[in-house]
Amino acid sequence: MNYLTAEKKQEIFNEYGKSNTNTGSPEGQIALFSYRISHLTEHLKKNRKDYGTQRSLLKLVGKRRRLLDYLKERDIERYRTIIKALNLRK
Repeated sequence: MNYLTAEKKQEIFNEYGKSNTNTGSPEGQIALFSYRISHLTEHLKKNRKDYGTQRSLLKLVGKRRRLLDYLKERDIERYRTIIKALNLRK
């Protein structure tokens, strides 16, 4: 069972990106990473010793952090909007 279908990706980019074809926008990427992070977090709650997944999760969190820092540097308003929309801390 694949949790991240093409339709789900389209939905995420429609909602947070500028359009469903603009998959490179920082907002769309951050939203996609957040979705994947929440899924992996749930997986790790059930499978505590899955260290491969744990490493993947940490890498994703780092990627999302770097994108958020980039967005904060470039356009603080877009940063604040995406933080509020995804209900992220900081």
